[in-house]
Amino acid sequence: MSGKVAMLTAGGLAPCLSSAVGGLIERWTEIAPDRQLLAYTSGYQGLLKGESIAIDETMRRDAPLLHGMGGSPIGNSRVKLTNTKDCAKRGLVEEGENPLAVAAKQLQADGVSILHTIGGDDTNTAAADLAAYLKENGYELTVVGLPKTIDNDIVPIRQSLGAWTAAETGAAFFDHVGNEQSAQPGCLVVHEVMGRHSGWLCAATALAYRKRIAGRAYPANFLMGTALKDLEAVYVPEMAIDLEAETERLKKAMTDNRFATVFVSEGALVDTIVAEREAAGADLPRDAFGHVRLDKVNVGGWFADQLGPSIGADKVLVQKSGYFARSAPANADDLRLIKGMVDHAVTSALDGVSGVVGHDTEADGRLRTIEFPRIGGGKAFDPSVEWFVAMLDEIGQPAR
Repeated sequence: MSGKVAMLTAGGLAPCLSSAVGGLIERWTEIAPDRQLLAYTSGYQGLLKGESIAIDETMRRDAPLLHGMGGSPIGNSRVKLTNTKDCAKRGLVEEGENPLAVAAKQLQADGVSILHTIGGDDTNTAAADLAAYLKENGYELTVVGLPKTIDNDIVPIRQSLGAWTAAETGAAFFDHVGNEQSAQPGCLVVHEVMGRHSGWLCAATALAYRKRIAGRAYPANFLMGTALKDLEAVYVPEMAIDLEAETERLKKAMTDNRFATVFVSEGALVDTIVAEREAAGADLPRDAFGHVRLDKVNVGGWFADQLGPSIGADKVLVQKSGYFARSAPANADDLRLIKGMVDHAVTSALDGVSGVVGHDTEADGRLRTIEFPRIGGGKAFDPSVEWFVAMLDEIGQPAR
């Protein structure tokens, strides 16, 4: 029996974490039942603090139950191992300690030879930094990551785990929220969808929502109907947004229908909004990775302020589906994707091949373990894809 197999989940939640953890436990138990398994709690925070759970026989038996659960069964956190100052400030290391050295020492103490990281590009590039540090110091660690992000923006991975579910769940969320337009005439509803750099989730949520409501039968001559349930605009970071032209278009929708609906990615025009607010003296907080905290930017609120008065809205409602969507259990499509990636990850780990598992867009979409130096974040959504252009055409929004 070789060294222990460890796993951790990190970053924000996504509808794949519980299933991926359960799948790893199942697969390791199936093909290498004698390998000891452990999970670091709360991501890299648990690794730095030496807090872990030994996966016992009862947990192995119950692992299949995790496929039906949202959240993370072992906990998450946002920790950047190369941000020494932040780690010390949070009490994860002592002043002057190198977090990479602390993490490496803990892995050695725990006898870990394989580490599975389930997270986005930040999580997996941090794992690459850790593996490189260990190798430089004479300790071999195989790190095999699984790509988790509802934004679907990891380079060069075709589809990240949890994104399909987040879109479907965000659509279900808005199916209820959209009914609020019947509460008062002249209502503008702004649905803010997660996605810092990429508009994929916003676009995919809008598509899933329109598929969800397509073909519904409504009683004749009542307010509730196709016009109220549909949307008028989808704004993503990758598109130019002519607010003056959009204001005129939405004003007409408000006049004709007495309501209007907008889907907006939280990254749409975010640089403009941040610059505007910082110029006005706002001190916007940043996370350990240097990203401006988008919950403090409030992109949906900014669009509501810009559009509401201009289009004659009597009521403006901003709703955010992010936390609802990202904490859902994986849907059938994601469960199939998770299964394939988990099985490949375990095989890769046994073969001593490090990297991040995914369908490589630069290798004909093959499922493989992608080299860490090729992993990056912020993969842009292509607004010229046929399904998105067709949707904009159907709702009367010019593609820019």
